[in-house]
Amino acid sequence: MRSYSLFAIFLLCLAIVLVDALTFYWLQSITQLIVSSALKISINILFWTFTLGLVSAILIVKIKMETVPLMRRQSLISSLYGLTISSFVPKILFIVFISILYFTNYIFSETDSLFIVPAVGLIAGFLPFFVIVYAVFKAVYRFKVHRVAIHHKDLPENFEDLKIVHISDLHLGSFSYRYRILERAVAIINELDADLILFTGDLVNNFAWEANGWDTVLKKLSAKKGKFAVLGNHDYGDYSNWTSPQAKRDNFEAIKNFYREIDFTLLLNEAVPITENNQNIAIVGVENWGFPPFRQDGDLKKASKEVEAIPFKVLLSHDPSHWDAEVAQHTNIALTLSGHTHGMQAGINLMGKQWSPIKYKYKRWAGLYNHQEQYLYVTRGLGWMGFPGRMGMRPEITFIELKKAN
Repeated sequence: MRSYSLFAIFLLCLAIVLVDALTFYWLQSITQLIVSSALKISINILFWTFTLGLVSAILIVKIKMETVPLMRRQSLISSLYGLTISSFVPKILFIVFISILYFTNYIFSETDSLFIVPAVGLIAGFLPFFVIVYAVFKAVYRFKVHRVAIHHKDLPENFEDLKIVHISDLHLGSFSYRYRILERAVAIINELDADLILFTGDLVNNFAWEANGWDTVLKKLSAKKGKFAVLGNHDYGDYSNWTSPQAKRDNFEAIKNFYREIDFTLLLNEAVPITENNQNIAIVGVENWGFPPFRQDGDLKKASKEVEAIPFKVLLSHDPSHWDAEVAQHTNIALTLSGHTHGMQAGINLMGKQWSPIKYKYKRWAGLYNHQEQYLYVTRGLGWMGFPGRMGMRPEITFIELKKAN
């Protein structure tokens, strides 16, 4: 809420009240079927108590933001975000469905209209509400392993069946120090018996203190040949106000130092060769590179300079936009791993097809993409940011096996 003006927040609250007023109007077509006057009054009171309570909470948090302890701010904002979405979206659908039904009720008899129209409208409102509740309280931490095989002619024979676990977008601040939740993901990852664990950024939301205590959890991650990471846009502290430039730099240094504490090698526009019986592949890592307003600190030429002669390279780059802009058709990098999009934490997966509104912003937003002999994999992320839930986009652990193509 810090990034929005008070006027914008006021407009949001006004929209909530207007939508609720329309919902309340149509709700009367349902409550009129209730015989008890006391029950009708109770429903009405509860309806407006929730509305006014939500609007008041949003305004109070915005006005008093600076007085809210920093460590509570994220969870408080996310809770209000979740409440707003779970209230706003079902009511919009309720209004749309019941309006359409009422204005086309000539297809029903008068008796049918009395019962069918309210019933369908009620279902239209409650169904998305339950979906959102499931997304917030269950799906958000239902970790899913996506298995992918990458076949490539330049893969050295000694790296046949190399196992890579790719994770991204932890956003540790959103876990509110609930260590046991992420420990479940760590256990799943370790069961995959990976050769490499590769992390593609957004360790935190903004602050280094969000990582406090997580070293004991993340240090348990095990990989035979190494653990490597790059930074994401949230790791630079750009989404907060700082008392001084030095405070921001100190925060950034603390985030970078955390990787040493959990035995990860942080790649800052640099590369590391991995050797197996005199054959090599390279792990290349760049700082964040995205289209404005995202920063472009990534320097791919600098990062890959020392490993240019190694034919099979794996690039870690947080933002998938980088692949089209500087990697595919511009380099000989075989595999790029990215995150950043979260799959918008909402989408539809049906019969092997997937869709999310994020596709209208990012050309590559989830899953495997390829152009000739170059591959990009975009993970849906392991944590969450903003909306505290996941609808059709479960948190992802990616398991990649490398194969020698004939």
